[in-house]
Amino acid sequence: FGTYPFPLKMKEMMLKNAEYMGGNVTEICKLNFLIAHAYVKAVKNLCSKASFPLANVDLIGSHGQTVHHLPKPESLFGFKTASTLQIGDPAVIAKLTGITTVGDFRTGDVALGGEGAPLVPYFDFIMFHSDKVNRALLNIGGISNITLLKKGCGAEDVFGFDTGPGNMLIDSLMRSLYNKEYDKNGHIAKSGKVNPSLLEKMLTADKFVKQKPPKSSGREYYGKYFLPDILKNFNKLPHEDLVATATDYTARSVYYNYIKFVAGKVAVSELFVSGGGANNPVLMTALQKYFGNKVKIMHAESLGISSDAKEAICFAVLANETISGNPANIPLVTGASKATILGKICLP
Repeated sequence: FGTYPFPLKMKEMMLKNAEYMGGNVTEICKLNFLIAHAYVKAVKNLCSKASFPLANVDLIGSHGQTVHHLPKPESLFGFKTASTLQIGDPAVIAKLTGITTVGDFRTGDVALGGEGAPLVPYFDFIMFHSDKVNRALLNIGGISNITLLKKGCGAEDVFGFDTGPGNMLIDSLMRSLYNKEYDKNGHIAKSGKVNPSLLEKMLTADKFVKQKPPKSSGREYYGKYFLPDILKNFNKLPHEDLVATATDYTARSVYYNYIKFVAGKVAVSELFVSGGGANNPVLMTALQKYFGNKVKIMHAESLGISSDAKEAICFAVLANETISGNPANIPLVTGASKATILGKICLP
């Protein structure tokens, strides 16, 4: 497994075009190919690093970069439809690598009335279900999503949804206050104090966390327009306190969802955390604080899988399911009208 960052200016363009009302069709067109080229470079670098011939790769699974996600149907011009858009075209990847590539996984689920997310619960069930304990898996990327696996469950019993912000609010504050991409090792949050009034204000203002599943979210909601209204009465707080409070709120929003939508159905005893948020010890400590001693909070490594690599492995598995003709969404999770084969197959 390897991580290959986007060029900084390219990342800034991606983030700008993913904001609510921030898109520029010319830049999105360019990014659709630029991101694919970046993926191709990463694939070639990884194969070279692993001394694994590119020609021996059977299949690439590419989620792409979400620039907009609007899962709630709108009525326009006589049609009622939801929508989602991931760019980094899989056809470009297939042509430039010579490898069959599967991408655009979310569209099919949204077409059938689903949220299109999260899709990770299918993978979580295959890999991590248990006959002995109730467990949950939490992925903290930009957005947090949770999968609930009741002991002895079948795929049709799996429950999951986006809980709210992951690293998105923390990263936004780090960029605006410190000109840094993220709070490495939770260093800034650790130096600050959680402000109870701001914490309560965030929960009060956050309509998404109170929304009943199935649900999914993204930068359209938690992007640059979410925090400014909340923070306008807290502009005298030390910067480190703002980051500390946003970090604590991320954990609190996960727990709020657990209590409101999960605990009454199944009480979990294990919670495994993956994604970038798993590398933030302040966030991990906050999760343990909220869930208490009845739930053991662990990194995904405890299951034998890298916290950083888990989602990448997931989409490799989903690509294989697509090629094999197996449905890989879970209607109870996404709200789709039926299980369906996901993604588009692009030939080299």
